[in-house]
Amino acid sequence: MTMESPHASALHLKHAGLERRILEEMKRPLPDLGVIQQLKRQKLRLKEELTRS
Repeated sequence: MTMESPHASALHLKHAGLERRILEEMKRPLPDLGVIQQLKRQKLRLKEELTRS
């Protein structure tokens, strides 16, 4: 088992935070789809960066 780099750990934390924010926004009575799209794009960029590192 390899140790995760501090950078990768930070990316995982940011990814989890974005996921939480997306879920919170979707639970609202009138979710802002623009905000959800923006958060999903950020989450995808983090995921792509994680696969490269």
